[in-house]
Parts: sequence; C-alpha cells; structure tokens
Amino acid sequence: MKKIAILSMVLLVLLLVVSVEAQEKKFGLGIILGEPTGLVAKYWTSRTTAFDIAGSWSFAGANDSFHLHADYLFHSFNVFKVEKGRLPLYYGIGARLSLQDQTRFGIRVPVGLSYMFDRTPVDIFVEFSPVMDVIPATEVKFLGFIGFRYYF
Repeated sequence: MKKIAILSMVLLVLLLVVSVEAQEKKFGLGIILGEPTGLVAKYWTSRTTAFDIAGSWSFAGANDSFHLHADYLFHSFNVFKVEKGRLPLYYGIGARLSLQDQTRFGIRVPVGLSYMFDRTPVDIFVEFSPVMDVIPATEVKFLGFIGFRYYF
C-alpha cells in the first residue's frame, strides 16, 4: 500500500512538472504541512478562480494514509486590504480520495487565506477543510495545513 502511495505521488509530480512549460505564471507548485502533508499544485483559470490538487500523506490516527484531493476555488480579493501584495480569502468545493486499509472517497469544502507577494512568484497560505466521506460510510473530518507555492 505504501509503495502504491509513493509511486502515485512521484507520478503526480512528474505530470505536473511536464505541464509547467506551457504555463505563464498561472501554475504554482509547492508543499503543504499539517494534516495532511505533501505536494500541492494550483492552476489559475481566471483572475478569481483556480484548480488546486494535492498528493499528501496523513499521519493521524492508527493507520497512515495517502490522500489525493482536487478542488475548484473561488478567490475574494476585497475582504482584506494589505499595503503590499494581495491577501485573498478563498473557498471552494472538491473531492478527496484517501488510500488506506479501506479506501475512502469524500467531498471537501476548503476555506483559506493566501498571501501573494508583490513582484515575487510565491504565495503562502493557510487552509481549513471539512471533509465528508461518503464511501464506504458517511463520516465527517476536519483537515488543515499551511503551505507555500512557487509560480512558473
């Protein structure tokens, strides 16, 4: 199981790196730390919307598990004013697959803050996400992490 999770993460990174060349600072790749911890990618589809995907490892509970999630995010740039950079509040809807002794599939509702630096293709963020697993049984969990991304 752990070999499959590690192989999946490596394949995800390779696919993302290959697609970087065609992007014009719309694509960011980074790291998330928390519950779960792993690699994250973001692709902006407009000035206020983006896709966010991650491959990560959860160390909580008795069973370690590999997570994949994909979200569609909406960004509100008018909630918080900062002197330099931008600080959007973001929220969205997505799905999560957790590979453990019993595979789980759930719906995510991420909410977070992302600080985007002026003149530097980097952002740092914090995210909280309730997840409702629907397969194999209904169960609600709360996940959260901090992270950063570099935009290519």
